[in-house]
Amino acid sequence: MATGATLLTDHPFRRPHLSTLLRSSNIPSFHPLRISIRINRLRPNFRCSIAEGSTALSPSKGSAPSSIVDCVVIGGGISGLCIAQALATKHSDVAPNILVTEARGRVGGNITTVERDGYLWEEGPNSFQPSDPILTMVVDSGLKDDLVLGDPDAPRFVLWDGKLRPVPAKPNDLPFFDLMSLGGKIRAGFGALGIRPPPPGREESVEEFVRRNLGDEVFERLIEPFCSGVYAGDPSKLSMKAAFGKVWKLEKNGGSIIGGTFKAFQERNKANKPPRDPRLPKPKGQTVGSFRKGLAMLPNAISTCLGSKVKLSWKLSSISKMDDGGYSLTYETPEGLISILSKSVIMTVPSYVASTLLRPISVTAADALSKFYYPPVASVTISYPKEAIRKERLVDGELKGFGQLHPRSQGVTTLGTIYSSSLFPNRAPDGRVLLLNYIGGSTNTEILAKTESELVEAVDRDLRKIIINTNAEDPLLLSVRVWPQAIPQFLIGHLDLLDAAKAGLREAGMEGLFLGGNYVCGVALGRCVEGAYEAAAEIAGFLSKKVYK
Repeated sequence: MATGATLLTDHPFRRPHLSTLLRSSNIPSFHPLRISIRINRLRPNFRCSIAEGSTALSPSKGSAPSSIVDCVVIGGGISGLCIAQALATKHSDVAPNILVTEARGRVGGNITTVERDGYLWEEGPNSFQPSDPILTMVVDSGLKDDLVLGDPDAPRFVLWDGKLRPVPAKPNDLPFFDLMSLGGKIRAGFGALGIRPPPPGREESVEEFVRRNLGDEVFERLIEPFCSGVYAGDPSKLSMKAAFGKVWKLEKNGGSIIGGTFKAFQERNKANKPPRDPRLPKPKGQTVGSFRKGLAMLPNAISTCLGSKVKLSWKLSSISKMDDGGYSLTYETPEGLISILSKSVIMTVPSYVASTLLRPISVTAADALSKFYYPPVASVTISYPKEAIRKERLVDGELKGFGQLHPRSQGVTTLGTIYSSSLFPNRAPDGRVLLLNYIGGSTNTEILAKTESELVEAVDRDLRKIIINTNAEDPLLLSVRVWPQAIPQFLIGHLDLLDAAKAGLREAGMEGLFLGGNYVCGVALGRCVEGAYEAAAEIAGFLSKKVYK
């Protein structure tokens, strides 16, 4: 839920303290308990930067494999599709023949856009930060004209002491925002300058790092709800190094957060930065993005670009290493058993799925992958008439803003709420407000035992404490989506487990078999796209050096 889809790139210190706090919009790969509404398949015509042409693959039925491909991408979620698209657009010289295989009958993984009765909503990721890598993917997939960006000035709120308080959006907001006391601001400032206890010499949790560097108020009022919103996680268990590595490196490299920031600026200015791609849009301010018909447009557009390179309803049953260094993969497909030979493989399925598939190859890798934790999260999408919103929450008669996050200490169950109809156009009929709410996570796994009605009642009860009139009519329920294994938690020891999994594959001689996806690169949708370009470059580097018989 990023409350998500966040974040290794969308960390809370990009703007003063936690201005990215409410980017609870980047949900990672989930496996839903049920789908309550049929997903609209968005299959418009796109102009792609790669030819759709047919792949060189001609798979054969039965046990006899056919011609070899350069790379098989296992998993047709956003990570897998973007890796394939990056290979096709950036590395076609070494990987002209690629294949994406997806066990389900559709692409997109956790990205789930639904349109019905004048409403358009998301049940997985809600939006993304428009960084250059994701904008490059958008342009290469033919979606530039369908890109929609939120208002960069839309406020984000945190609930504290019964009141929604805005998060500072720019430096001159810092002295005036009332989410923190004057003493808390002073403590955070001194800590950021390096006047605080030294690092303990061991891996710190997010809570330990933030309390030590920035004080209790920053943690309790900003970081704790941010972790709930992005990871649906417990900051006392999340690893600072793994979950927010860029911020962790600031102190490590510069002696303090401020010192590290200045050092990073200096290094960036010294580096020879290539010119920005002139094709890319230029977003204004710290905004978020989506598409005219929702996030599902992106995976569908990439799939259209890749054409016959994408195979749906292909369930991988076995993978083995061949004597010549390549891989043999056997799939259960609607056409029967099909075997594929490939020079390289990247697995972008959730770690627990990869664990099962890789156990016959490496018990060490499988054991490490099985230890990553994915807590349950539910998205509850409901609508109220505009007059149900409390007058004090309206600006010029409208509910303005990105949304709100709720610290666990504030007596509400819901993790956060996104103002979907305020964020992007044409998401709800006139006179209606569309709200996307998240509930569950590491600190509330009991949602799996709740009925749909109980989850809706809990959300409605919380909203009536905050933004909805207590005597308002019952909300219109559009969807309840429960994800039993939602966001991978970057807990203390996460990077060690990932290293152990990779080492296990190396020890088993599995050179050319790569691990990818959100548990590897980060949970934000944007970070998954950035990680896809990184993974594609790694695969291309391997293929360019490998000599096959």
